[in-house]
Amino acid sequence: MADRGSLKGLRVTMRKHPSSFKLNSPLKEKNDEIEDKQVVLYDGPVRALCPLAPNNVNTMAAACMAAHNLGFDKVQGCIVSDPELTDWHFVEVEVTGPGDVQAGKAFTVSTIRKNPAKVGAVTGSATYASFLSSMIGAMGRGSGVHLC
Repeated sequence: MADRGSLKGLRVTMRKHPSSFKLNSPLKEKNDEIEDKQVVLYDGPVRALCPLAPNNVNTMAAACMAAHNLGFDKVQGCIVSDPELTDWHFVEVEVTGPGDVQAGKAFTVSTIRKNPAKVGAVTGSATYASFLSSMIGAMGRGSGVHLC
């Protein structure tokens, strides 16, 4: 869709336990105050989020590169700190394509990835095998960025 210019929107929402975020100010202080309810720490363009959560935005940054017609300024990122998530990291991806968004008649796809994770882990346990598979898939493809 990005290659044809029909990708109109992309939103990535990441939900984790507060201790699984490694954040910089001012998000760090906001996250440190969370006790028993989920809190949206950030909701906006991924570009502004990257320096605030550099250890937690790899998925979002990869989405920005794949959605090259939108890039880091138009792909939306949201991080939610949820103290009840003691066994999982959730990543929700919402894609919007051609059609009339306001009338509710646009192409949309939503998916949720549920990755097992221990409290305090920045990366879920299934991520390592996925990363290795991507590296193997990119082998021999030459220089450049390869989305596998």
